[in-house]
Amino acid sequence: MKESRLLVLFDLDGTLVDPAGSITGGISAALEACGLPVPPAAELQRMVGPALVTSLREIAGVPEGLVDDVVARYRAGYRETGMAQSRPYPGIAEAVEALRARGTAVAVATQKPEPLAHELLRVQGLSGLFDSVHGSPADEQAAAALDGKAAIIRAALERQSGRYDRAVMVGDRRHDVHGAAANGLECIGVSWGFAADGELAAAGAAAVVGSAEELLAELEGFRLQEGDIAHGRV
Repeated sequence: MKESRLLVLFDLDGTLVDPAGSITGGISAALEACGLPVPPAAELQRMVGPALVTSLREIAGVPEGLVDDVVARYRAGYRETGMAQSRPYPGIAEAVEALRARGTAVAVATQKPEPLAHELLRVQGLSGLFDSVHGSPADEQAAAALDGKAAIIRAALERQSGRYDRAVMVGDRRHDVHGAAANGLECIGVSWGFAADGELAAAGAAAVVGSAEELLAELEGFRLQEGDIAHGRV
């Protein structure tokens, strides 16, 4: 069995880092501060994953003229307290280190604004583990106009071009699965994030794992399969 040079792309919130309520709580506080209704808990959970501007418009129903104000209030609170409240999921840092020890390239692909993603990784002591970090533009209105997760994954693949024969996405929401598929990749779903029951399987995830150890075992299967270096399948 030929070993492939593997690239693993990780989502951030809900996959590498547990926001510990800082995202949903922060959105609630920002909406309240702007005099807007707060969606039920299940709807707030759905807002973790997509671009924040998109979630505010489509899930929370925030009027267009207030979107920027809600975003600014949320980001200020997140920087002040939210990043410090977050924690890496159990065993995930060790899993990334194990992948690197096997010669696997690892990168982050998140819809969080890229500067904020770098900051969160630094605060959580994870920044040195990844070969590159890819996120949305700092201008969140511009980010909402882009091709979502697919564009971010594409940027990661381009940055790591020549370093791998095969790539796979790891994420906790259907947006990760769909973004991977748009780039010809499979996605391994993690059950410890924000997906509703059955969401990842319904979206077409190659597998859904429940622990960092299960994730490593699943990724080993990708590394040991015959390399397929055709464009869009690497």
